[in-house]
Amino acid sequence: MAAKKKKGGRKYGKKAQSKVEAAMHERKQGTLKSGRSGRKVKSKKQAIAIGLSEARRAGGKVPKKKGAKKRKGGKRKGSKRKKSS
Repeated sequence: MAAKKKKGGRKYGKKAQSKVEAAMHERKQGTLKSGRSGRKVKSKKQAIAIGLSEARRAGGKVPKKKGAKKRKGGKRKGSKRKKSS
């Protein structure tokens, strides 16, 4: 039985590409600032994240953010210790 191939396609659209490119350019010039604190962004990863979030807000084709995974069970209990008397 032959394995099925996934259909190709672009993960990110042109708008995402241009927004990330602009954010990286600003970072290189030292003018890119983070949203909340307003501090200068120095890392490449953070600049890319800012560009992608701007593209999302502008309605570009960008995959959803990977959020924290939720657990099915309730609260997690720590290891029980034996009391020595």
